Amino acid sequence: MHEQIARVPHSIEVHLLYASIVWLAAWLLTSMQRGTATTKYWIWVATSLNFVLPLSALPDRFWPSRISWFTSNITPHAMDDISLSEMTIVRLWIVWALGCALMFTRLCLRIYIDHRDDRGSHDVRPRFFTHGVPVRFAASRRGPAVAGILRPHISLPDGIDRLLTENELDAVLIHELRHAKRRDNLIRLVHEVSLCALWFHPLVWITSSRLALYRELSCDESVTERANGRDLVAALAKLASPEDVLLLHATASSFIRPRLDRLATAQPQRHPASNTMLTLTFCAVLLASAFGPVAQSAAKYACARTHAPRHDVKAP
Repeated sequence: MHEQIARVPHSIEVHLLYASIVWLAAWLLTSMQRGTATTKYWIWVATSLNFVLPLSALPDRFWPSRISWFTSNITPHAMDDISLSEMTIVRLWIVWALGCALMFTRLCLRIYIDHRDDRGSHDVRPRFFTHGVPVRFAASRRGPAVAGILRPHISLPDGIDRLLTENELDAVLIHELRHAKRRDNLIRLVHEVSLCALWFHPLVWITSSRLALYRELSCDESVTERANGRDLVAALAKLASPEDVLLLHATASSFIRPRLDRLATAQPQRHPASNTMLTLTFCAVLLASAFGPVAQSAAKYACARTHAPRHDVKAP
């Protein structure tokens, strides 16, 4: 029983090691100048999901026969790991559970506040729809944003149409529409749930920032594809003005400088070859990282069986 419990931290350690390698690949690939922000956004989404899909926890008894070419040259000494006492393992689980509970409480409070603010803000005008997504004008809304997770809608502050021109308002709607159509709030929630479980891993926290950045840049690309980049720049300048009460949403305003740098070109950036290269390279690293933990667990299982003492049974 103790051996089975002790194997859980080892499986988690191996999985997080390979997930961190995937994270490093995502960082290097998305730091390249070439490639669209949309492609880079989905790379970070896959990186986030990879942290919470521990393939190394799969039963390794199903794998040794299929990867014997990998396990045949591994010595038992290479698979030795540091043994932890049962009390140490229990203490680690307690610390993890406390951190997880605090993070989950923090997430629930944020969701409650967002839901309360959204329900508390009453519509000052009739709603209308754009491409099937409802749009509402709220009196208490501080900036344009997408509210709702399963049924998202665009919420605009009352008076934004008097502050922005028609073209600038269209650019804002195109940006928010991309958020709503792609269910970005749901993707963000999935990552925040994984953050509750992996609160101790610094790379998961950095992934939150990368997701937020490329989420905004990707939606800006949908605007520049329709030649409305300069209109969005003008809208951002007006909404981010400290002299006006209509401020940008906190997440959007945090990345105002890189967004303006991208939008300043006012030309859609289409790099099909670069996008294909980024996607194929990342998929190769992702598949290798998925196979690595399973192969290592299988190798350990195979070595344990090979060097286990045999009990020969004599025939009567």
